[in-house]
Amino acid sequence: MKIAEILSADRVSSGPSFTSKKKALEELAQLLAKGASNLSPSDVLTSLSAREKLGSTGLGHGVAIPHGRIAGVENSIGAIMRLKHPLDYDAHDGHPVDLIFGLLVPHGATEAHLKHLAAIAEMFSDEVFCKKARAASDSQALYQLIADYNPA
Repeated sequence: MKIAEILSADRVSSGPSFTSKKKALEELAQLLAKGASNLSPSDVLTSLSAREKLGSTGLGHGVAIPHGRIAGVENSIGAIMRLKHPLDYDAHDGHPVDLIFGLLVPHGATEAHLKHLAAIAEMFSDEVFCKKARAASDSQALYQLIADYNPA
């Protein structure tokens, strides 16, 4: 599965800076809502926040994958932010996060949800990819890096 199938260039943000995890999730919700005209950013934020209450989606090594199921979407939607300054995200390894990939999946799409999460986690477990993502010059370069990514 290619991550680019669920991502578009207008849902990539490079360089924002936030003072809290909540603010980062609010911005991510704005980006994800661009993927479905019938979704409001507040509905998306509610879904992401509900999942975060179950446990942090901070994977470690500076990466977080906030995700949620939401009614009203037919296909999975992705968005990514590369933060200017790493943010305390309650990650499992205690390290701050600077790469945040958000994922929304249709409410009943269990298999697709797991497939997308696995593909995203695999991409972010690639140290070379993460190094290039952190060095990308702007949002377009970050989008192109993800669009061109092929798992090993």
